[in-house]
Amino acid sequence: MVMDKKFVNLKPKWLHVKFPLGKNYNNIIKLSNNINTICNSGSCPNIGQCWVKGVATFMILGNICTRSCKFCGIKTGKPQKIDFEEPKKVAHSIKILNIKHAVITSVDRDDLKDMGAIIWVKTIKAIKNLNENLTLETLIPDFKGRKDLINLIINEKPEVISHNIETVRRLTKKVRVQAKYDRSINVLKYIKLKSNIRTKTGIMLGLGETEEEVIQTLKDSKKAKIDIITIGQYLSPSIKHLPVKNFIHPFIFKKYEKIALDMGFLYVESGPLVRSSYNAYKHIL
Repeated sequence: MVMDKKFVNLKPKWLHVKFPLGKNYNNIIKLSNNINTICNSGSCPNIGQCWVKGVATFMILGNICTRSCKFCGIKTGKPQKIDFEEPKKVAHSIKILNIKHAVITSVDRDDLKDMGAIIWVKTIKAIKNLNENLTLETLIPDFKGRKDLINLIINEKPEVISHNIETVRRLTKKVRVQAKYDRSINVLKYIKLKSNIRTKTGIMLGLGETEEEVIQTLKDSKKAKIDIITIGQYLSPSIKHLPVKNFIHPFIFKKYEKIALDMGFLYVESGPLVRSSYNAYKHIL
């Protein structure tokens, strides 16, 4: 990710991270020639911390999204053709890296009749068939709320199914464009209604939301019986994306963490550098 030097200098000290080094980091870099990771495509600030530990979030269905969310660093446009060998490639990569808990996500593929759900199923099956004792989190798109497609994921029984609300209700149309706040909530609510699989969501701060709106989002999430929530600082991927309205102090993140835990969430990850896959391996315990 390339950022304007002025913007970098404006960032508070708690958002500065060390450049990633280590054997596992280099191993995943090599594998990235054949597979996509949200770590790279989404410019995650925790890339060093996670990759050095041999933990990564794999992104399927290509690296070009059909949606144009104003916060996201993933390319948008006309996607490439489906790679039907991708499920095997991802499963094999996880095997090589000896990963015990994997997170799988994808771009939105609204151009496909099944929105990519079949590749999702094939990927989950391939991973489980090749990796004994592996646990899995699936960070899914909203599939436009289609229950038949959501059921396909539920039927594969990953340990965690996550889908990110991303922001508060008022800002959703501006931040996520083609997404809907209530649709995302209802996707997660439906998963919990139809299964005992742990559900998870994530939101970003620093887009101009108020404290009252953040707390209401936590309440809406808990009402939908979501088990796990992550809260992190929004960082603009480029000058073409939405600007950061404000940098939230770590103390405020701790405050929201306590509020969420008091509401009854099983796990809460809240901090400036937290992203949706942060400490994901802990969320199955």
